[in-house]
Amino acid sequence: MKYDFDQVIDRSTNRSSKYDERMKKFGTMDVIPLWVADMDFKTAQPIIDALKKKAEEGIWGYTSRPDSYFKAICSWQERRNGWTIEPKLASWSLGVVPALAGIMQVFTKPGDKILIQTPVYSEFYDITEALGRQVLENQLVEQDGVWSIDFEDFEKKAEEAKVFLLCSPHNPLGIVWTREQLKKMADICIANDVLLVSDEIHSDLIFHGKKHTPTAIVSEEIGKKVISCISGTKTFNLAGLQASTTVFPDLEMKQAFDQFWAAMDIHRNNAFSSVAMEVAFQEGEEWLEQLLVYLDGNFEFIRNYCQEHIPQIKPNIPDATYLVWLDCRKLGLNNEELRKFMIEKAGLGLNEGDTFGRSLSGYMRLNAACPRSVLEKAMRQLEKAVKGLERQTA
Repeated sequence: MKYDFDQVIDRSTNRSSKYDERMKKFGTMDVIPLWVADMDFKTAQPIIDALKKKAEEGIWGYTSRPDSYFKAICSWQERRNGWTIEPKLASWSLGVVPALAGIMQVFTKPGDKILIQTPVYSEFYDITEALGRQVLENQLVEQDGVWSIDFEDFEKKAEEAKVFLLCSPHNPLGIVWTREQLKKMADICIANDVLLVSDEIHSDLIFHGKKHTPTAIVSEEIGKKVISCISGTKTFNLAGLQASTTVFPDLEMKQAFDQFWAAMDIHRNNAFSSVAMEVAFQEGEEWLEQLLVYLDGNFEFIRNYCQEHIPQIKPNIPDATYLVWLDCRKLGLNNEELRKFMIEKAGLGLNEGDTFGRSLSGYMRLNAACPRSVLEKAMRQLEKAVKGLERQTA
């Protein structure tokens, strides 16, 4: 079927944190919310149909997880990424972030150092520090809008680290790491006895001819040393259903992880996520392929609009994710001034760049997963605000 991603859907009445929490995050409801990473699109029709059928049952008791659940996930990974997963090594999780927190609870102790590559998804900071571990930053290096790994620094930091949290593909920069880059990072981790944990939640959202390589298949040796976190929640806009899969290199690690959650009696999908995840991976591919084309068009619109109307802002068009990293440094604003400018002058609710890398200044993250008309309005508002700033400082 043909999906209509141009349809503007009113989310103000569906308990959406992206919309309902604007006052809490931005101090006003009067912003276009382009921040938290979910999409303003309805999911694939087969998923909607399956959940309607489940809702009509009227009984949503404790939910079993049939063998077909992990079979669907494994089949998807084999088909899309060439990754053969043994279902016995896969664990259900509430989500990738809870899984990362659980992994740190089980396999590290307070005071251990956790290596991350900044700028990176802010939860990498948050869960590390909340659990009493220490953040080690391997700062990615930017030159003319291109970001790369400082391997000399990475190797030095790996000597101190207990765990390396890898974001692959990368959020917020949209980098699809090559097999060679993954191997080099993994080999350094192995040489320094660093546990590599690969967050691959955005691995289905790939553009521009790039190909996602699961870290676990880079080499046989690496596959025995990496824990992989995957999910369909970003892919199919199902984050509110809370489900992910954690794939372990051996049964001993899996059992330790499962025991941690079992101690809190957390080991079942809810009645709806069980159905949604399975159907998504079995019947959602047609929707996803159409989505990728639409998102790429959104990226192209942002790129062209900034080039033609707001050259002061440089968008980093991603090869993965639906998140655009905006270089706003030419506006000459510090982080707090930039935040206020986006909210008060541009009327946009974006993510502040310094939450992804605390030493960064002058960046914002924009969620482009919305109808084109919404992006058009957002860009017009941003253009007007920038021109107003120029007149003010002239």
